[in-house]
Amino acid sequence: MGHGLGAINGRRAPIANFVSAPRENRGLAAPPARGTLPANFRLSAPPRSFPAPLTRRTFLGRAAAAALLPAAGRAAGAAPQPAIDTHIHFYDPTRPQGVPWPRPDDRLLYSPHLPDRFAAATAGLEIVGAVVVEASPWPADNEWLLELAAATPAIVGIVGNLAPGTPEFAPALRRLAAQPLFRGVRLGGAALRELAQPAVAADLGRLADADLALDLLGGVPALAPAERLARAWPGLRVVLNHLPFPAWDADIPALRTALAGIARCPNVFVKVSDVVRRIDGRTVEDPAYYRPALNALFDLFGPGRLLYGSNWPVSGRNAPYRVIHDTVAAYFRAKGPVAAERFFWRNSHAAYRWVRRGAAAALTP
Repeated sequence: MGHGLGAINGRRAPIANFVSAPRENRGLAAPPARGTLPANFRLSAPPRSFPAPLTRRTFLGRAAAAALLPAAGRAAGAAPQPAIDTHIHFYDPTRPQGVPWPRPDDRLLYSPHLPDRFAAATAGLEIVGAVVVEASPWPADNEWLLELAAATPAIVGIVGNLAPGTPEFAPALRRLAAQPLFRGVRLGGAALRELAQPAVAADLGRLADADLALDLLGGVPALAPAERLARAWPGLRVVLNHLPFPAWDADIPALRTALAGIARCPNVFVKVSDVVRRIDGRTVEDPAYYRPALNALFDLFGPGRLLYGSNWPVSGRNAPYRVIHDTVAAYFRAKGPVAAERFFWRNSHAAYRWVRRGAAAALTP
């Protein structure tokens, strides 16, 4: 068991790593050099509140086979591994303007999910920092999230939500990119079908010029446009979200075939943020069940381009945070301490250039 949030090398960091700092002295400082964050950095105004399914036969067959394999990496007393979670969401439906996501009828997600709740979910683990992904398409919510990040030392980066190809993109990107914690933009849905349009391509070039990452959401249909994009902009770091896709659970050769081309693009990273499944009302916790898909991802992208992500709080649909974490930890610890360290934080720094602050400041290059 770890020593709580922010514990590194046997030293326990305060849980305040995920607790908002005092709000005094919120004046904006001049933009500092990228990768540093002035102690008095704040936005100008505080917010009012911080915002091919498996068949039963396939599942039972694979679960039975998995039961015969050792669950490596779960040995009692294993040294804790500091981690940066590269995919979580913060939002607050109780603020006056509400939120566009999640929907009010979502009983699991429609409630405030803020740093104190994440701290509780990750208690006892070595989650020393997080990259927060903005799911809201409202432009002002990028500023809202930056305000929350400035007051929360454990937030080491923000992936914003902007629409390329619109007149608002370029000025918004210039303003947001001036803040060191703003580390990229996520695209999905219809935007993936418009990547070839000149206005969209120009905005993606601006993203690359700003040394920011591009997160892509969209499942299997996103892979072909993502590969074209990665080849057209070799200087743009592209991060595929939420692999391995459930459609491949019963067909690992299909996974390898679908990813073979894009895996050859050295600027493409993969978030291993959709691992634990819930099938027939059961959460599949045995790491061996996921080993075929993880082996394929490791073979294709190597030890240097896979990132740890939980997709909290959405991940709660399938399992508690600790189960998500321990399932992938078992696999990567079995690869050795160097591979585990790369997966849990070094690779994400290469992808996002996140800011070393809070407990994550103790992670040495």
